[in-house]
Amino acid sequence: DIFKSLYSKFNGQKLPSPALMQDAAVGLGISDDQKKECIEIFIINLRFVGLLQTLSGAERILTLEHAVDQLPSTKLPQFNASTPEIRRSDSNIIVHADAAFDRMCFFIGPIGEAESEYRKHSDLVLEHLIRPAIEPFGFTVLRADEIQNPGIINKQVFEYLLKSRLAIADLSFHNPNVFYELAIRHARNLPVIQLIRKFDKLPFDIAQSRTIVIDTTDIYSLVPKLETYRTEISNHIRRAIDDPTSADNPFSVLFAD
Repeated sequence: DIFKSLYSKFNGQKLPSPALMQDAAVGLGISDDQKKECIEIFIINLRFVGLLQTLSGAERILTLEHAVDQLPSTKLPQFNASTPEIRRSDSNIIVHADAAFDRMCFFIGPIGEAESEYRKHSDLVLEHLIRPAIEPFGFTVLRADEIQNPGIINKQVFEYLLKSRLAIADLSFHNPNVFYELAIRHARNLPVIQLIRKFDKLPFDIAQSRTIVIDTTDIYSLVPKLETYRTEISNHIRRAIDDPTSADNPFSVLFAD
């Protein structure tokens, strides 16, 4: 029962610090002299059953749906009433009932294969720049590969592109999928924050849009400026939240109606 309660509390999140989890265990009735062993056993078992995996450069406790979705089995188990409710939206796209798009930031970026330069870059930007910058605003950040809902991934990406209150687009590497998804946000005149690596040139069509430039040349260029970049991202987030119309793009400027 203790492990079940801990899982209910932390599933779907990045693995918390041991101290935080131990405090939670004590709150559930574990004694001080057993709390460390309790959390060690909990983490070991999570990993053993496949519910603790590295995603976006960080260890995360998966929801049951996300874990099952990665299994090779062709037959999904029957979920009981204790699993999160799933509903079908008006657009026939499956989403979780608790998907709060008004507090959602969708991260548009080059993902690539595991261990690729794309993935390492995207994980770095997501975990060390975007998430710390947006946490104070109470928003959830989601990247396409983190969508845990069952269903067709492309449809779900469109759902998040069109419904998320905010989006951040990383234009580094000039990835065509990123520009395609950015164009969808532009066409609907939805707030989007742009960022790009220092040595990637902005295409002409969006060169006039406000863009955060990040110097990732080497760790000596990047690390001293991490806090500056987070602050810059936070300022853009605050502006987009307070005044969504401030996020003008070339399409909306030319066709305001």
